[in-house]
Amino acid sequence: MQGSRAQNATKLSDIARAWGRIRNGLRESAGGRLFDQWLKPLTLVETGEQDIVRLALPSAFMTNWVRNNYGERLTHEFRALVPGVLTVVIETASAAAPLAVVSAEIVSIDQARAESRAAEPVPAPATDPASRPALDPRWTFERFVVGGSNRVAFNAARALAEPGAPRFSPLFLHGGTGLGKTHLMHAIGQAFLAVQPGARVIYMSAERFMFEFVQAMRARDTFAFKARLRSADLLMIDDLQFIAGKDATQEEFFHTINEVMAAGKRLVVAADRAPQGLEGVEARILSRFASGFVADIKPPEPELRRAILDARLAELAVAVPAEVLDLLALRLSSSVRELEGALNRLVAYAQLTEARIDMDFALETLGEVLRGAQKRVTIDEIQRAVSAYFDLKPLDLVSARRARVVARPRQIAMYLAKRLTTRSLPEIGRKFGGRDHSTVIHAVRRIEELRGQDGEIDQAVRRLMRDLEA
Repeated sequence: MQGSRAQNATKLSDIARAWGRIRNGLRESAGGRLFDQWLKPLTLVETGEQDIVRLALPSAFMTNWVRNNYGERLTHEFRALVPGVLTVVIETASAAAPLAVVSAEIVSIDQARAESRAAEPVPAPATDPASRPALDPRWTFERFVVGGSNRVAFNAARALAEPGAPRFSPLFLHGGTGLGKTHLMHAIGQAFLAVQPGARVIYMSAERFMFEFVQAMRARDTFAFKARLRSADLLMIDDLQFIAGKDATQEEFFHTINEVMAAGKRLVVAADRAPQGLEGVEARILSRFASGFVADIKPPEPELRRAILDARLAELAVAVPAEVLDLLALRLSSSVRELEGALNRLVAYAQLTEARIDMDFALETLGEVLRGAQKRVTIDEIQRAVSAYFDLKPLDLVSARRARVVARPRQIAMYLAKRLTTRSLPEIGRKFGGRDHSTVIHAVRRIEELRGQDGEIDQAVRRLMRDLEA
């Protein structure tokens, strides 16, 4: 007993020393200003746990930023310095439970080997840290914003997590990168554990499945690997496409899902495309998914993208103008992850520079991201769209007419040309009847003012921007 206590104390001392080295490295690599504002407040929480490192920050906003930007690095550095560290938890100091678990899969090969020596495989108790699935507490059903593009997948995921006999299994989720498949899988796991705390839940990527299986074969110790996965009450495998062409891994995967399904347990699989589009995956594996439910997640529509931004902004408790949120929702259409990342970056830069977030700040901060996602809109297209919206002729916008019925739409068209194209001010002026660049500047400023005062003009600008970038 005394030897065990001494060993524990040594391990905790190693973690403390490692944290000192890691902090010094962060100070050098991040620079003084960033380190002082975001990383210096990190404190090591002493819990007595040997395989879990807990770091605390004074606010939820700081926790979210450090987790997104430094979570993986902290995990890798602790694991490199202290063998046996499985998980790094970054939490808010006042939180009762950890906010993030930065880990890919916390059930280790060593534990699997230990299990194989037992006469009969017995699932680890729920209180054992090595038995906890690597589920991110941020990814719950409550934080998943639902719209037309993901509603079916969301409802199917909730149904699978409900107590009692599952209505269907397996559930196959498919969609592009960053659309919410992994979020839903983590939400399923957490909801299922909430109603069945003692259940055995395993979440891993297909790549991790392959890695652990290969390691078990090399160690001639596949029994524990098979027993652990097949004893799961809920087994979730992400990114199935990674086992394409891996014959030995597919053989083991086939038998694993067969055992889980035959036992009436829950199975969730996700991939970046529908089952019939997974080339290199055996037909007998794909046919198993036909007995369950296949749900796709499409790229989010503009209304859903804006709703996602509103939901995340409420959590950050930071003011961002509506026109900036509209810009992000319109331009960043392919990935929820990219959308949320852009918002986090915008808020973080504003915090670091103590700047006010407005349209110019957003364009300067996110210029590369927005340009990469921007549809090529031309001034001619803008003039046609504005003319149609206000029931004018395109020639009216380039004419010398100064009547308000023409002048205001012309200003709106100039404003949109400045926001939606890369043309310079003189170039925009020339496209509007050879006007001076100062006229364009006046038009842009005037429309910015009116958007905050006149609801009809603001609505017209939003509608035109949405139509032009659709």
